[in-house]
Amino acid sequence: MGIGLKGIAQAKHKLQRTLSARYGTVSANISSDVPKGHFAVYVGETQKKRFVIPISYLNHPLFQDLLNRAEEEFGFDHPTGGLTIPCTEDYFIGLTSALSCS
Repeated sequence: MGIGLKGIAQAKHKLQRTLSARYGTVSANISSDVPKGHFAVYVGETQKKRFVIPISYLNHPLFQDLLNRAEEEFGFDHPTGGLTIPCTEDYFIGLTSALSCS
């Protein structure tokens, strides 16, 4: 259990660094349309589509790999103003479907 919580804490810290680098601080206005316990990401190769997903996904190693790839590709200054995941929409939907079943 401790390992899982550590993974969530690290992923949450990355997400906070991403948002604070873009906005200075995370305000309530930015996430007002995102339900508690969820966060928004942008996915797609050419046109970005917004997805709202549970924070529990942050603990999964496959999702953490996507976060690491996002950090490598975009750093902490994302072009959409939010967390951008560098993968196809189909891959992301397949991944989130698998995570929701586990």
